[in-house]
Amino acid sequence: MSSSTGPSAPPPVNKTLDLDGHDLPPSPTPSSPSNGKNKYSLATELVYTESNDQYNASSVPIYQSATFKGEGNEYDYTRSGNPTRTHLERHLAKIMNAHRALVVTSGMACLDVITRLLTPGDEVVTGDDLYGGSNRLLKYLSTHGGIVVRHVDTTNPDSVAAVLSEKTAMVLLESPTNPLMKVVDIPTLSSLAHKANPKSLVIVDNTMLSPYLQNPLDLGADVVYESGTKYLSGHHDVMAGVMATNSPELGDKLYFPINASGCGLSPFDSWLLLRGIKTLAVRMEKQQANAMAIARYLESNGFKVRYPGLKSHPQYDLHWSQARGAGAVLAFETGSTTISERIVAAAKIFAISVSFGCVNSLISMPCRMSHASIDPATRKERALPEDIIRLCIGIEDVGDLLDDLQQALVRAGAVKITPDGIEPLEVPEGETKKTRDLTDEP
Repeated sequence: MSSSTGPSAPPPVNKTLDLDGHDLPPSPTPSSPSNGKNKYSLATELVYTESNDQYNASSVPIYQSATFKGEGNEYDYTRSGNPTRTHLERHLAKIMNAHRALVVTSGMACLDVITRLLTPGDEVVTGDDLYGGSNRLLKYLSTHGGIVVRHVDTTNPDSVAAVLSEKTAMVLLESPTNPLMKVVDIPTLSSLAHKANPKSLVIVDNTMLSPYLQNPLDLGADVVYESGTKYLSGHHDVMAGVMATNSPELGDKLYFPINASGCGLSPFDSWLLLRGIKTLAVRMEKQQANAMAIARYLESNGFKVRYPGLKSHPQYDLHWSQARGAGAVLAFETGSTTISERIVAAAKIFAISVSFGCVNSLISMPCRMSHASIDPATRKERALPEDIIRLCIGIEDVGDLLDDLQQALVRAGAVKITPDGIEPLEVPEGETKKTRDLTDEP
């Protein structure tokens, strides 16, 4: 680029430096909701978007362009920024109660970007019930990056406090966890982490609930992220990751590796994700209602069900103190890996698949699929039952879902049909069949 200041030369470009003194190319100006508050209810804000498109298009245009003409403009190269992506990020910042949101190619790309804030010798404290992909990345960092990773029961603040120190650079949380549905006291753990090391970052993976049901930034977290592939998209036709923060400094630090590596979300995928977000409220309400009915059905027939919408959940009160809903993922145990395998194979409407958050219902055995990257010994150490089945509930007719689940249970030999209804074929030794009040509401 010419440095001439003569009459025929283009105007000088004002360079922006990142926090480490490197040149930053033009990037979207981060936006923030007025005083961190939305104008309307969240269900309305999800649909209502503000666009400065020159033609007032109802649907934001897809700027399918790798480059932009001119110098010193807001955009020059899509790796650094794109108008469609900017529109999505500003919309997400609004619904996530954040100063700045950034979107990348997957939820795991989010965690990769976030962990690039770490340096050798840093310590990370995280849970003992962790998504398999997150566990895999942390294990890689501990093996090759000199990062110390400490897995503890994050549902117990005392256990977390015992391993926190001035070396703790990051606390990585999930709530509810996947697939054991453990609930983490985000405000308490955030306070403990910041007390142990004021510079420690509390990171929360909010994929299980989405911004519609929980806002970790309001609970003390420094960064929230989630897989946009799940509830935000809702149709499993796009892979995306979303992260947000209220710290301008953190926002710049997270943007640097996104721009440097080129993992920012493509224009078309940004448009798809924006479209999915608009229906998040109606999808989530239907999915939650279906999930509650299925959780009650399974529990009333003697299965151990893990779902924070049930009053039998050991952390029921804690969950509802920080979340607005129970989500649409639940897990149950049969007592037999063979029976669990049969149930999964016998389901028809429930598709065998990893992931969740889609409009259609899914079924899987985590130890065979999403958590297979965690070795059996570690799974046993972390009390992850090999027979556990995870159900990810969609928007289908709940009667059809219950019928499909019942026929799968019968065909698998998990229950039998009697004149009085269905009942388990076997009750674990030392336990009795439990019945619960199905009229309980969260």
